[in-house]
Amino acid sequence: MTAKDHITKKLSEAFAPESLDVADESHLHEGHAGHRPGGETHFRIYIVSKAFEGKSRIERHRMINTLLAPELAGSVHALAIHTYAPGEDARRPAPAKACKH
Repeated sequence: MTAKDHITKKLSEAFAPESLDVADESHLHEGHAGHRPGGETHFRIYIVSKAFEGKSRIERHRMINTLLAPELAGSVHALAIHTYAPGEDARRPAPAKACKH
């Protein structure tokens, strides 16, 4: 199972999201700290879940970071997290650009 698949599975099981997209953006960070050949080091997460209702942005990010702490302590270097509760303005952010060294 890839890191992306593992992250997707954990998020799906923990938050029962209405919408979930996990994107491997490692290729945008070549030559940057934490990048490894083969990728799976930098991920962007877009998730809509009732679990985020009434929670602040910081609380939501803490929920994700706590769940994925083992991955962050291992092979995953960075997460870009976009969390929404149902009914919130859940427009996807602009695609990420290559990291400047």
